[in-house]
Amino acid sequence: MSEVESGDDSGRATAVVIGGGLAGTTAALALADAGVRVTLLEGRPRLGGLAFSFQRGELTVDNGQHVFLRCCTAYRWFLDRVDATDLAPLQDRLDVPVLDLEAPPGRRLGRIGRTALPVPLHLARSLATYPHLSLAERARVGRAALALKGLDLTDPALDAQNFGDWLAAHGQSRRAVEALWDLVGVATLNAVAQDSSLGLAAMVFKTGLLSDPGAADIGWARVPLGELHDTLARKALDSAGVRTEIRTRVTSVSPYGNGRWSVQVPGERLEADTVVLAVPQREAHGLLPEGALDAPERLLDIGTAPILNVHVVYDRTVMTAPFFAALGSPVQWVFDRTEASGLREGQYLALSQSAAQDEIDEPVAVLRERYLPELERLLPGARGAGVKDFFVTRERTATFAPAPGVGRLRPGARTRAPGLYLAGAWTATGWPATMESAVRSGIGAADAALSALGRPRDHLLGLFEEAA
Repeated sequence: MSEVESGDDSGRATAVVIGGGLAGTTAALALADAGVRVTLLEGRPRLGGLAFSFQRGELTVDNGQHVFLRCCTAYRWFLDRVDATDLAPLQDRLDVPVLDLEAPPGRRLGRIGRTALPVPLHLARSLATYPHLSLAERARVGRAALALKGLDLTDPALDAQNFGDWLAAHGQSRRAVEALWDLVGVATLNAVAQDSSLGLAAMVFKTGLLSDPGAADIGWARVPLGELHDTLARKALDSAGVRTEIRTRVTSVSPYGNGRWSVQVPGERLEADTVVLAVPQREAHGLLPEGALDAPERLLDIGTAPILNVHVVYDRTVMTAPFFAALGSPVQWVFDRTEASGLREGQYLALSQSAAQDEIDEPVAVLRERYLPELERLLPGARGAGVKDFFVTRERTATFAPAPGVGRLRPGARTRAPGLYLAGAWTATGWPATMESAVRSGIGAADAALSALGRPRDHLLGLFEEAA
């Protein structure tokens, strides 16, 4: 067994970051940019956490469709930091096609979009012409949106309240919840309104739709996620001088004396001034030394929620839009991944099915029987098209569950153990479990560590004010 100090003899501060997802990669970059000598340890054979790609024959497949919004300032910083901004562009303006085949002809396709008018007028035209709600429902949606805009996101009482009950109390019909509030909320929170904390839901709608006219403009990777979160991230880490070790499982984290830390991996022990735990909450619980948190068992009380992704490769083009959302169907969101996957003939569609507790363990054959007819119903071009491949990817613990009360369970970046910090989308970022939350947590952990080390934080100050 060897002992290695995560540093050299130059007197530089040293850090070990455990976990190579977006949170850990961000923390490692932010620390290295301040002159800290960083070692990043990841147990998987790749970086990227739960936003990754893999090969299936000639296809490069994302494990699931991930999008971000213009208001996701931290994730956009990450893209810029790894030189990937041009590979994940944003819409010029929010435009979401919403298809409901149960509606009368001429009213089946609606759109959620915005103009350049100031908030909340930027959504007025879209709401006024949205065919999936009645005139009265649209008016009540407007009044509920104004009430939501007036909520104080710093009020801890919001965390304990149920978003579904709040919507009902503010005049929202079941149809309005399905056709608007859950259309957005399920995709961002990974839960229906009835299972969501009012605090988190209010944060999503206030920040995304009611803060700035362009806040909800959608961006997504036009290349495989692995190119962004693994290949380019690894290149940025290497350029920053970070030592990155994959396929390296951490077995223990413990104080070593003189305020330093010991991180044990098979065959090696690393010493460092600072350790950032950027792993899922259950794994973090298993690695935390005694006394690091007042109530570490709370980490085990943070529930998880699954996401199911259905992948279909057709022998021809069956959809012309880059994506759409569906109502009155088990299908939620459909994305065209043809170009990003490297497919040369036909079309590859990815269906993102959030809050998929009832389907996550269904056999592929059952899912095929359910979703292929639905796609034919929604997309006339799919009728008669040949299906060259059909497969599913399952993330059973894709996100933390945004249930009422989850806010009090989410710890901040600092622990009671000096030099030990937490990062991950599940920590107390104020955001639901998104790529944005993961990057913000990495920024927060690095900021706290640099403050304690007395290292420069100028490169984070402006960003952290936005991401705090």
